Amino acid sequence: MEIPVESWYQAIFVRRSRRSFIDRLPEEEKLERLEKVCREFKPFAGARAEFLRNSPEKVFKGIVGGYGKITGAPYYVTFIGSSGSPNAEEGIGYTGEGVILEATALGLGTCWVSGFFRPDAVKEHIALADNERVYAVTPIGYTEKGFSLKEKFYQGAAGSLKKKPLEEIVEGTALVPWQAKAIEAARIAPSASNRQPWRFVMGEKSITVRVDSSKDSDKYPKRLDCGIAMLHIDLGAMAAGLKGKWTFLVAPDVARFEIILA
Repeated sequence: MEIPVESWYQAIFVRRSRRSFIDRLPEEEKLERLEKVCREFKPFAGARAEFLRNSPEKVFKGIVGGYGKITGAPYYVTFIGSSGSPNAEEGIGYTGEGVILEATALGLGTCWVSGFFRPDAVKEHIALADNERVYAVTPIGYTEKGFSLKEKFYQGAAGSLKKKPLEEIVEGTALVPWQAKAIEAARIAPSASNRQPWRFVMGEKSITVRVDSSKDSDKYPKRLDCGIAMLHIDLGAMAAGLKGKWTFLVAPDVARFEIILA
């Protein structure tokens, strides 16, 4: 699938996590578009997304109480990884963020949820291979234009609008214009509890993504967060008129994005 650069790049800057949904079903053409993206956007082996026309009420029920709970969403998407793939987590982040940016471009609300959901409830709606696991989900639906009190509280508690300064996350040489555009996009990528676990190392014609430390969680893998930032880097570079390729690396590095020269 060819990435719709313009719409996804613009969606980066308007996407926000939404947890309160309204009683309005998305139009059929929008649902079909999301299903198409889930079906065809598979840039990395071992990672896939599946759109489910099922209520996620049981998926979230009893997991997050009070302000953090997802309510009212009519549908949801699952992000699935294979244990046989060494880079499933990065692939899930990259693939899943594509689905989320498409939903955002369509005017729908989403929210990355990687820990607070019930995998057993998800399995009632989909069939998984023996080596597959649901790493994360997102609710899908319409939301109010403004944020609810619950959402404002959660944003404040998580500090989701606060982003780390460039000097804390960027290493290496001064940024050339395409790198500046790519890092601008990557810096505002969503991450679990807004921890922003990525570090970006600049090369002459490359950007290497690195995790901030080896301390990690199986429920909230940092490499999944880095996969989200990887797509943002790709979109920033493409918005600057350049294409690149990703090479996966070993810890603490995650992957290197290198510009492909014509």
